[in-house]
Amino acid sequence: MTFELSGDLIATAVCHCDHCQRQSGGAFSVNLVAHESQLTLHGELKTYEERGELGDDVYVRRRFCPSCGSPIVSELAKTPGVIAVKAGVLDDRSDVLPNVEVWCQDRQPWVTLPGMAVSLDRE
Repeated sequence: MTFELSGDLIATAVCHCDHCQRQSGGAFSVNLVAHESQLTLHGELKTYEERGELGDDVYVRRRFCPSCGSPIVSELAKTPGVIAVKAGVLDDRSDVLPNVEVWCQDRQPWVTLPGMAVSLDRE
């Protein structure tokens, strides 16, 4: 499974939401936020639909590699056409520089990230 992400990103976001913490197994997830049209997949992904707290509407579609289980991309149901590619799956992550934090109300109390341009709290 390989992919290409072309063009300028909307943002490089650190997401502190509970869902990303659980999916990543860490305190947050680093995401390359882009338009769906910027992503070209070479191979098939499996999809897990995560539902809201009440188990009702689909909250996010988490797409992952069926061979190794690595999370590749998340599609937010309420933001059609916008995707979040997981930065951890890039071949070279050395130049990934987050510029926004989201879902900060779920941030673990011991997490402090230097140099963040914007912090957005979402409900």
